[in-house]
Amino acid sequence: MLNRSKPKLFGRAVGVFLGFLTLSANAAGRPNIVFIFSDDHAVSAVSAYGSSLVETPSIDRIAAGGVRFDRAYVGNAICGPSRATLLTGLHSHANGFYSNEWSGPFNGEQQTLSSLLQGAGYQTAVIGKWHLYSDPVGFDHWDVIDNVFEQGTYYNPAFRSPAGVEETTGYVADLVTEKSIAWLEHAKKEGRPFFLLYNHKTPHRDWMPGPQELRNWDEDALVEEPESLFRDLSGLTAARRDARMRIADYITDNDVKLKMGNKLTPEQAALWEQAFAEGNRQFEEASMSEEEELRWKFQRYVKTYIASVQSMDRQIGRLLDYLETQNLMENTIVLYSSDQGFFLGENGWFDKRWMDEVSSQVPFLMEWRGHIQPGTTSDALVQNIDFAPTLLDAAGVTPKEPMHGVSLLPLFKPDPPPWDRDLYYHFYENPGFHGVARHYGVRTQRYKLLYYYQNDEWELFDLVTDPADQVNLYGKPGYTEITQDLKKRLQKLQVQYQVPETDPDVAWYHEPLVRMVEKLMLWL
Repeated sequence: MLNRSKPKLFGRAVGVFLGFLTLSANAAGRPNIVFIFSDDHAVSAVSAYGSSLVETPSIDRIAAGGVRFDRAYVGNAICGPSRATLLTGLHSHANGFYSNEWSGPFNGEQQTLSSLLQGAGYQTAVIGKWHLYSDPVGFDHWDVIDNVFEQGTYYNPAFRSPAGVEETTGYVADLVTEKSIAWLEHAKKEGRPFFLLYNHKTPHRDWMPGPQELRNWDEDALVEEPESLFRDLSGLTAARRDARMRIADYITDNDVKLKMGNKLTPEQAALWEQAFAEGNRQFEEASMSEEEELRWKFQRYVKTYIASVQSMDRQIGRLLDYLETQNLMENTIVLYSSDQGFFLGENGWFDKRWMDEVSSQVPFLMEWRGHIQPGTTSDALVQNIDFAPTLLDAAGVTPKEPMHGVSLLPLFKPDPPPWDRDLYYHFYENPGFHGVARHYGVRTQRYKLLYYYQNDEWELFDLVTDPADQVNLYGKPGYTEITQDLKKRLQKLQVQYQVPETDPDVAWYHEPLVRMVEKLMLWL
């Protein structure tokens, strides 16, 4: 399936002291790790995956130099929980971070990738978006975005570190990259292997492009609409009918740049006006039908989304160039992924949260020279619970407690073992923004079964004949045996991962207050 070379793994480190000893003896053999992590980046907006809404030459460099995973997924498609899984190798119920809205601070005292690598002698840093409502643990250096609900702003964000809060001037992708390169320069001089979690805010809502993209903005350019942009949801499950996801109804003036965001300097505001003012004037003077208005909002939304991706991609290239010029790539694992995918007009929607392919599938690219054959692809079913076990395996570090995920390194052996697994998904955040019903499900090689347990509704999709999750086959003639098998597989996964029978208590959750906070966030 892949033309792979066998990874060279070295002895396991136990504790900080033994980690330093092992490092000094095998400095050349313990890889550095740079994990490039973005926010809400859909596979359809990564050109390494073929037909794409945007060219991403820098991200594509990682695929060209290593492997592109074509079936990588998350277990809970929302920002904070996905980040907690990256750090712990555990599904949300086991790491305790279920939701952006009511999980509370992430418990950094539990076993994490960063703490294990730090204990094994690695220099560790996280720079950029954190979104776990806590101070990072297991990182020698941390400098994380601090603004509104830890989302930050695209322009002039604040950063929080042990030194306090720093107000900045500039574009967020540029600033995160500058801070990351500065830390890498320090780490290079130190000589020990390093682990950098290089976290971008982009392309999270409200999709604000960088200065170069604003200067080059083309109001008349058009993005191809998805086939399901005008989909009628009336005959679907209540879970889908009731979700607050429609671009037509829930995207804001700030999202589509009819309103200027806050915190811009006069120079930045002038660029914003240069890009959007004339298009806004034409929109406000036009007499549009509902269909025409949806089309206009879709174009503004997706075009600013992909322009922000271009801004980020250029900065990723800047960091990759640094690694190359400093001769660090030969012994550095570079990975690219996102905390989840995103709806870019499919079903007429924006946002994430669902087990649908466009929401739960993520780009996942990995380069490790001498260990992964350049330009290869993998169709193995992998999940974000596998990120931490894979990197620990590469570093020769054994977790003290079992993780839910598995190392992906065996996939790169000359004769890889059979790779047959099912994936578990569980979304908890309801009540919550966008009103997406709680659901769990199983994904197999061909099928996907979801259960909206608050509504007692099921969905079944055949991903071979229906890769876009459009036709619910649950209860249809001819699918009884398949459904029974999938329910058994789902139950088996819940037993394997020890999923509690009841969800965490959110009795304190106050729906009107959340709606008010949501409006405040959109205004900001």
